[in-house]
Amino acid sequence: MRFRHPDGSTVHLAYCTNVHPAETLDGVLAQLRDHCEPVRRRLGRDRLGIGLWLARDAARLLTDDPAALRGLRGALDRRGLEVVTLNGFPYEGFGAAEVKYRVYQPDWTRPERLAHTTDLARLLAALLPDDTAEGSVSTLPIAWRTPFDGAAAQAAHTALTTLAARLDALEDLTGKSVRIALEPEPGCVVETTSDAIAPLTAVRSARIGVCVDTCHLATSFEDPATALAALTTAGIAIPKAQLSAALHAERPHLPEVREALAAFAEPRFLHQTRTLTRPLRPGETPADAGLLGTDDLAEALTPKPAARPGAAPGGPPAALPATAPWRAHFHVPLHRPPDPPLTSTLPVLRDALAHLVGGPAPLTRHLEVETYTWQALPPELRPRTRARLADGIAAELALARDLLTDLGLKELP
Repeated sequence: MRFRHPDGSTVHLAYCTNVHPAETLDGVLAQLRDHCEPVRRRLGRDRLGIGLWLARDAARLLTDDPAALRGLRGALDRRGLEVVTLNGFPYEGFGAAEVKYRVYQPDWTRPERLAHTTDLARLLAALLPDDTAEGSVSTLPIAWRTPFDGAAAQAAHTALTTLAARLDALEDLTGKSVRIALEPEPGCVVETTSDAIAPLTAVRSARIGVCVDTCHLATSFEDPATALAALTTAGIAIPKAQLSAALHAERPHLPEVREALAAFAEPRFLHQTRTLTRPLRPGETPADAGLLGTDDLAEALTPKPAARPGAAPGGPPAALPATAPWRAHFHVPLHRPPDPPLTSTLPVLRDALAHLVGGPAPLTRHLEVETYTWQALPPELRPRTRARLADGIAAELALARDLLTDLGLKELP
């Protein structure tokens, strides 16, 4: 979906296909037929943007076989679909029964990550619509926080600097500009937008920036105005934003709230959970307000075991204090917040979107709805058929469309 911003530029809205992951090119082509085209038809659009996820094997095949790449481009055109952005965060295995920490491998200290992202950039340059000169690829925020040392930081810096040079060469060759966006996520080396400033300033390339995921932003209790102003002041580009909402529990000390949260503690994905030791003040970062967290929701809900006499220090992380609201990294459908006593962080998304595209010029022109957790929802909330899933995705895009038009953007044919 395309929108005209009041400044005359075009803003693209897509949805991410990692919600129905496939590891092979045949699987990707089936996605377009079975999922993406039906969503487009439900919205009554002649053209729909998708944020394509290409796993390692599919990307390698497309890179090595120009005919296969032309075939994918043709399938997109026939089904009324277009691609201006790729999700390059998961490398492979995103449809596995248990993903958890595996999604962060290989990270930016490994040559496989650089090679894969380079392939994705080249593929995107070939898939961009003829009337579009700029693409974006979101990627993981350098690495999971442990183990990570100075040598790892240097390796990641070298890889990102090498990638920036390759992107320069790609534009010289194709006339298409592809930018890479690190996606801050709780628990990673780059957990918040403020964490991204130092490593990206060191890379010193406008082609490497930040993907603002509004679920991650909210989970870490970042204030959108403060976060985006800091990126702007530092000169950090925002090639892409992902429109998503986290799980919010206002009173986690109540038994009924903890019971409701436990229904979302599922075994497939990691659901990092965060709280603040005190309310965030204007202009502060979450670290200033004492951000605390666990790596998964189940850990937050598990009482800390009593220390045994003579026990070694360390051990399982303590349960989070329940004296302030909790937020969990669980992408809940935008149009369907969970039932009370829980809710979602949709207000944070609204606030972030107003700053991203509601000003005199958009801070980003690529927006992507990314709710990949439909099948990880509590069983009674999961869509049981393809049709129900398509209905839900279309409803999310319709809500995002309405938010954009409320900000003064005009939907284009």
